[in-house]
Amino acid sequence: MAVDWQPVLLTLKLASLTTVMLLMVGTPIAWWLARTKAWYKQPVAAVVALPLVLPPTVLGFYLLLMLGPKGIVGQFTEAMGLGTLPFTFGGLVVASVIYSMPFTVQPLQNTFESLGQRHLEVAATLRASPWDRFMTVIVPLARPGFLTAAVLTFAHTVGEFGVVLMIGGNIPGVTKVLSVAIYDHVEALEYGKAHFIAGAMLLFSFLVLVILYLINGRLSRGHQP
Repeated sequence: MAVDWQPVLLTLKLASLTTVMLLMVGTPIAWWLARTKAWYKQPVAAVVALPLVLPPTVLGFYLLLMLGPKGIVGQFTEAMGLGTLPFTFGGLVVASVIYSMPFTVQPLQNTFESLGQRHLEVAATLRASPWDRFMTVIVPLARPGFLTAAVLTFAHTVGEFGVVLMIGGNIPGVTKVLSVAIYDHVEALEYGKAHFIAGAMLLFSFLVLVILYLINGRLSRGHQP
């Protein structure tokens, strides 16, 4: 069976970019949520977690309006000479970052909360700056959380369908990712090709979770006294 590698490569590119961007953006958000006592912590946490309960088509619809020519973001990108983001790969990245955010922020927040304050207090007595404390103390201790966040974000992005279809449509080589390719094959009654891609994604998801549990188990045992 001939394999169309374009959706595969596009999906891997999208998942990789989304994961890197969310680790950069989600880490400070998770750190703030883990440490703040502000009254608006829960509303912010609810906004971050909203994609978990919101139907993907609803989120995709509002993103389409916001990023379109009449939306706030769309008007800004057009004024900057960048055009609009819907039905472009850049639009897929923006949508994926928003849709996958809980899968990065929540594992990191839980990990940061479990570390407590003792390690930071000890580092503070050694006159380490806040940045040094975070990079040399928190980051090494939070490796399981970073690994979980990265793997879940990557795997979740690979499997996205509703949001990417609403924002990107189905443009070969530009926005046609694996989940959309499966939809195309089913619509064309090409069940053999759909089975091939869907089975590969099922196996990928299973292996990702098994490897994640094995690595986290070893890291947890390594931290035990």
